[in-house]
Amino acid sequence: MSTRDINSKIAVVINKNGMGTAPEELAHTLIKNYLTIINSEERIPSYICFYGDGVKLACEGSHVLEELKAIEEKGCKLVICKTCLIYNNLLESIKAGTIGTMLDIIDIQHNCTKIITL
Repeated sequence: MSTRDINSKIAVVINKNGMGTAPEELAHTLIKNYLTIINSEERIPSYICFYGDGVKLACEGSHVLEELKAIEEKGCKLVICKTCLIYNNLLESIKAGTIGTMLDIIDIQHNCTKIITL
């Protein structure tokens, strides 16, 4: 069984502009490391859902755009919450993934067997 088969029902949720509750610089380093490693080891989830401040990672100026685009090229669907983009005045700033609704995120969660929240 390939790694892609194993991970085909996994969704990752990113709801912060970084990873964990660490100080901002460390949180940014952690999310960059996480995305770099899953990309380099071919452990690609089917979906990554962004909401809350997590949407900022998929927008212009993000320090992880290169990693997100590489993961997306390998078949992962990046879903960015439209309501959160509007709230943060970032609707026109998205640089990776596609804009989705909360219904899209709920559908993904219901159809996956494992959800990982960072």
